[in-house]
Amino acid sequence: MGGFFELLMDPDVGFLRYALLLGLIGSIPLGVVGSFVVVRRISYLAAAVAHSALGGIGLSLFVRIELGWDWISPLAGALAFTVASALLIGWIAGKKGQREDAAIGTIWVGGMAIGIIAIAKTSGYNDPLAFLFGDILLVRQGDLWLAAGFAVFVVGLLGVWHRQLFSVLFDPEFAASRGLRKDPVYLLLLVLTALTVVILVSLIGVVLVVALLTLPPAIALTHFRRFGWVIVAAIGLNALCISLGLWLSYILDFPTGPSIVLVAVGFYGTTLLRRGSSAVGN
Repeated sequence: MGGFFELLMDPDVGFLRYALLLGLIGSIPLGVVGSFVVVRRISYLAAAVAHSALGGIGLSLFVRIELGWDWISPLAGALAFTVASALLIGWIAGKKGQREDAAIGTIWVGGMAIGIIAIAKTSGYNDPLAFLFGDILLVRQGDLWLAAGFAVFVVGLLGVWHRQLFSVLFDPEFAASRGLRKDPVYLLLLVLTALTVVILVSLIGVVLVVALLTLPPAIALTHFRRFGWVIVAAIGLNALCISLGLWLSYILDFPTGPSIVLVAVGFYGTTLLRRGSSAVGN
């Protein structure tokens, strides 16, 4: 562990510090938004939004390199694609009589297919694995400022609107009696999910970021009943998973994104085993 900390202090290894800082800052929106996602049981919607980000990344890379549109960044492309997907999924979910599962699956695989094809046709980006599973070398200093700004925004939103959010998402009948509408809040949650995905896509990748949205909050829910403590615990668990995952990738020379998710899966598996043992003991 000491060698890892020494490496963090090395001025020539800035990308590792950027990755750790991005993960720690990103743990805040991951814990907050992920807790709502898990409690509302819409993890599959979050997964569809996350995977659609690859479409925006691929298209933006293609037009940037092949067409010379330098003003378009992969981050902007991912942001536009995921927000559009989130709004579309929210609209479909609110339409009665629609096959919601089929439509969401179409957005999921369609976004990925577009992104993989676009990346394959982009000079110098023939391998989409870096965007699918994350790459520590993709993290830039600008990502830190973006993540910090978004974390402040999420915390501020929760601080100002927490009562309205809780009422609409967990007691819609009471919210309706107070004149609060469910659909706009539901769309807001999906858009926040999209933004959270985009911020951490460089470190974790579009495939694996869903694990950090769902596993730490799921673990927290097994230990706490108050939703506020679930959020706090989910933030802390995300920070721990990211820190341990970076350390694991360093000592074993594993890819960073999968290492982080492997730690989260390990924690979740341990939680399930402990619950199972407790149930047998009782």
